[in-house]
Amino acid sequence: MVAPAGSGKTEALRAVAARKGCPVVNLSLELSRRLLDVSTRQRPIRASSIVDDIVRGYPGDVVVVDNLELLFAPELELDPLRMLKHLGRDRTVIAAWPGTIDGSHLRYAEPGHPEARDYPVQGTEIVNAGTSEGAGHDASPEPFHQERK
Repeated sequence: MVAPAGSGKTEALRAVAARKGCPVVNLSLELSRRLLDVSTRQRPIRASSIVDDIVRGYPGDVVVVDNLELLFAPELELDPLRMLKHLGRDRTVIAAWPGTIDGSHLRYAEPGHPEARDYPVQGTEIVNAGTSEGAGHDASPEPFHQERK
């Protein structure tokens, strides 16, 4: 689910989780707690496996991931979208992406910002819950892209 910060993603995800009976993971909070005991040098090496352990530690076939901003921290050297796709290989992952989509690209932060990311959306199921200029899609129950590769 894509929408800017403060647009109600958390509320919407909690409603979906309650309806589906699945857990909601505050990823930044859990990741930051686990990284406290990891040296600064080891964080980029261990961050990916820690995220994997966090999400896979929740039961069920569906997990809701919220507050994933820490995945964008340059010092962790993660690829947030690839990480989410990896987590979704053996279960359904519904994630709140704090950014925008413009029809062909998924973005986080403004260009030039150290955390900025820009991804083509092909092969990714996305619900545009925000009002990105030019996106032409609203928060409907149908995914923005239904391809899965």
